[in-house]
Amino acid sequence: TPGHAAFSAMRARGANVTDLIVLVVAANDGVMPQTLESVSHAKESGATIIVAVNKCDLPAANPMRPREQLAEHGLSAEDWGGDTLFVDVSAVKGDGIDKLLDAILLQAELLELKANPDRRAVGNVIESGMEQGGPTATVLVRKGTLTVGDIVICGQYFGKARALINEDGQRMKTAGPSYAVKLLGLNGVPEAGDEFNSVDNEKAARELAEDRGDAAHQERLDGRAAGVTLENLFDQIDATTAKVLKVIVKADTQGSVEAICESLSKIESNKVDLEVIHNAVGTVTESDVHLAASSQAVILGFHTRVDKTAPDAAKQHGVQIKQYKIIYELIDEMKDAMAGLLEPIEKTVVMGTAEIRQLFPLSKGGTVAGCMVTDGHIKRGKVRVMRGEKELFTGPIHTLKRFKDNVDVVRSGMDCGIRVDGYDDFQEGDLIQSVTTEQVAATL
Repeated sequence: TPGHAAFSAMRARGANVTDLIVLVVAANDGVMPQTLESVSHAKESGATIIVAVNKCDLPAANPMRPREQLAEHGLSAEDWGGDTLFVDVSAVKGDGIDKLLDAILLQAELLELKANPDRRAVGNVIESGMEQGGPTATVLVRKGTLTVGDIVICGQYFGKARALINEDGQRMKTAGPSYAVKLLGLNGVPEAGDEFNSVDNEKAARELAEDRGDAAHQERLDGRAAGVTLENLFDQIDATTAKVLKVIVKADTQGSVEAICESLSKIESNKVDLEVIHNAVGTVTESDVHLAASSQAVILGFHTRVDKTAPDAAKQHGVQIKQYKIIYELIDEMKDAMAGLLEPIEKTVVMGTAEIRQLFPLSKGGTVAGCMVTDGHIKRGKVRVMRGEKELFTGPIHTLKRFKDNVDVVRSGMDCGIRVDGYDDFQEGDLIQSVTTEQVAATL
């Protein structure tokens, strides 16, 4: 199972369609957060767990560590008086695999797992995608037998099973209970997790699929924002001034699409919204580019190709297509992009500080502050006058003198005379700070 936290729905589906779960834990790493999540999915589904402690051939392996950690979460090993089978294995060397298979067969016998093969097939879609031959669905047959040529309905899609392909890429004529096969022949990409049924009547299957499709379409329409009325016009205007990053998500499988959309929805920010305006399985097409252009969105591709015509259209419309292989990178880049929509923050930087040691009133009015530069440097430009922690005044330097000469900069350790434009109420001990304003990138 993919390890990243985003794929939790995929792990939950895996737990719900199985009777027996083999939980693989590395002997060198021990229990990870995703392992615990898989344990909770397994407990919810009621499936029996067998723990395979893998990587036992590594020098750093400690097979006892996973046993101790999992015992804290209610999975106690049989040899410690619990009821969970633990088997030490090495996938690389093949050690312990026979023992693991024996443990699976023993548990299957104890659980009396049976299914009727002599009936129409029923099962679940584990994963779905779009390939060159058309939509594909990896299905797990729970009961009955699925045969090439059967009419299959699955969610809002239906079709005749054109081909059944097993995990070795071989074509099969039939798939009995507990077989997982890739099914070709549906007229669309079904949702991962949907139930499929093999039926007698193609016409009835078509009508039911169309009804489900209409219901799903209506649900999507109902979920969209209401139109503008005179009463909500100002609310709508306020809402549109908020910063929004719009994206279109395309990935190789339905599970990946779901995981990415889920992760994007969890990026928290009060200042910027992220909106997934369209998500689908398959290659990035020209129609995705047109949609992105009309709604000012960015296209995100995950493990998927880009159609030949899409890059030209993207160039023409100024649409960005980003492709990713790693989900962490995708999420991090989206966070950076959202932060990039925010206005930069202005930050005041102190370049130098001068302490007022003596005051010299001028005959024609005004006061010169006799100062010692204690830190950094004082230069002509903007300064602020501080008394303790309190800011008294900010404004430009009128004159900056060293002895009788006008200067541009006075460095640390030197004394100088400063007149500030528009301010004369100095006291000895006040600080004059030379300041500048910098723009800093905002964060979410």
